[in-house]
Amino acid sequence: MASISLRGVQKAYGDGAPVIRDVDLEIGKNEFCVFLGPSGCGKSTLLRMIAGLEDVTDGDVSIAGKRVNDVPAAQRGVAMVFQSYALFPHMTVYENMAFGLKLAKTPKAEIDRKVRDAARILQLDTLLDRHPKALSGGQRQRVAIGRAIVREPGVFLFDEPLSNLDATLRGQTRIEIARLHRQFADASVVYVTHDQIEAMTLADKIVLLHAGRDTERFGSIAQVGAPLELYHRPKSKFVAGFIGSPRMNFLPGSIASIESDGVTVTLDGSGESVRLPLQGERLLIGEAVTFGVRPEHLEPIQNETSKPIERDAVTLDRTVTLIEALGEHSYVHLDQPGGAVLIAKAPGDARLTRGDTVRFRAPAHACHLFAEDGFAVAPLSNVAQHA
Repeated sequence: MASISLRGVQKAYGDGAPVIRDVDLEIGKNEFCVFLGPSGCGKSTLLRMIAGLEDVTDGDVSIAGKRVNDVPAAQRGVAMVFQSYALFPHMTVYENMAFGLKLAKTPKAEIDRKVRDAARILQLDTLLDRHPKALSGGQRQRVAIGRAIVREPGVFLFDEPLSNLDATLRGQTRIEIARLHRQFADASVVYVTHDQIEAMTLADKIVLLHAGRDTERFGSIAQVGAPLELYHRPKSKFVAGFIGSPRMNFLPGSIASIESDGVTVTLDGSGESVRLPLQGERLLIGEAVTFGVRPEHLEPIQNETSKPIERDAVTLDRTVTLIEALGEHSYVHLDQPGGAVLIAKAPGDARLTRGDTVRFRAPAHACHLFAEDGFAVAPLSNVAQHA
């Protein structure tokens, strides 16, 4: 097992601007760390620098406490699983899995034991004599994972390993990877994906990366934390908008008042007042802000007598413009002044129809506020935090 440390890591090509900026990151032993972000943010580049497949322009990469900037990839004690599987088409499953061990001049009996043990774990033991062309996409990916497992590395690196699979196979293989990590608890995992479902369900730690000009202003890392930390307590509007599906609703407004127990925001267009238990020290009266609430936290109020509105709830009155009925739940599109999109998640049996004017509520502690600089306004210290 091995920890990974990145200190001041940057990557630039030629004389161009850095594509990776100011990365300081610690990945602990046994940790499952996911690099997440939009296309072009440098996820795979950062992974390849850890693997030794890309040079580091500036900063230090350390594995197990040893600086490895100048250590060849083959000597770093890492195993990489590629998006494209990278299997040898003329070799059988057994030969593909044994290839790296043969190069390392591992004794034949040990190769056989390791390959068959990995094949059994990955349910490939009946496919060892087949060639890649005779396998499904999911089976090929398991062979690629098996080839990494037999090396018994301290670090596993996965570069978007599920992106070539259909939705069903992605779900199945994701579960297999999670199971394997528990089984090989001594190994640390770094996993690259643009799919937030993979990130949220697999990761102990998510590293969400900026892209484009945001890297110049803030560096490459937008936020690091446990999946639910990024979901419940995003540090910026970028993080809040990237984590969650459908994405968080953003409504423009301005600061109406600042009190010791919270701030009041007036929403543009509708003029509604929203009171939130947040710290107002760095805000100014009249300052433009953005109010954020996730669709799943907006609930239609259809019978106020049976379920009274909580004292600290935020309420919004809106007209239903579209309903996406998905069975267990529905996504309700609401008319929003100024043309912004507002979506609520309602139970599948909610009696809503297009044209209805409905009151929606959300717990105030589940709502967010973002200042003009894009950073989140912090909650009051005495407000209960989500797990």
